[in-house]
Amino acid sequence: MTHLLALPMYDIDRPTSVALSQAIVTLLAQHGTTAQPIWPDDLLAHWQDDRLLLSQTCGYPLVTRLPAVQLVGTFHYSAPGCSGPDYRSWLVARDQGATLSDFHARRAVTNSVDSHSGYNALRLVAAQQGVVFSRLVLSGGHRQSLAAVRQHQADIAAIDCVSWALIARYAPEERQGLHIIGETPPAPGLPLITSATTSAQQRETLQSVLGELVTDPAWREVCTASLISGFSPLQRQDYQTIIRIEQQAAALGVTRL
Repeated sequence: MTHLLALPMYDIDRPTSVALSQAIVTLLAQHGTTAQPIWPDDLLAHWQDDRLLLSQTCGYPLVTRLPAVQLVGTFHYSAPGCSGPDYRSWLVARDQGATLSDFHARRAVTNSVDSHSGYNALRLVAAQQGVVFSRLVLSGGHRQSLAAVRQHQADIAAIDCVSWALIARYAPEERQGLHIIGETPPAPGLPLITSATTSAQQRETLQSVLGELVTDPAWREVCTASLISGFSPLQRQDYQTIIRIEQQAAALGVTRL
């Protein structure tokens, strides 16, 4: 069986993403494991593929739609807003100096309703401040959400802080005219996962390889290009933070934006 490997979530600059994937493939080969890098279109099907050796998903699908996959851990990122394995979202708008309360009855945009960073986290901070949006635009991705705000198709978005930093590095024009006006609570970063059929030994190999990736000077340049500064082998229970954020919003009477 061909093992599949993909890192689809922070593919802001394709050459950088390819270099990171290839580094992991090379390290796996040194441990006697072969993997084929792919760039999947249907992410949910990809994450549930029995051939999956390593991929990156969002914490919200992990705890709501992917009960069978195994968690490998998460990268640490050097982006502002990150701390160890945790990250957060920035609230982004055209209106510099505004606050979230200024966006009551205005238009929000989100990448997806199954996104923690773009939807779940925004739902909580909106609920806490009693903000109700007049409309929710679905964009399909954080970059598209930024474009929607920039082009006046929406007024506010919650943007993953790693995406925001990578866009600043590789596509700064996409942030032109946009400002951070708030933030969401921290949560564990994007989960690195493997198939339910991956053996315990293979999972341990993955954790060893990812630990080597972030500590071996030979791969420092590759990691730095992706803002990766570390790796933690987290457990599923760590991602209950994301469920608690959903529950806190529900307790305030908000189950959807």
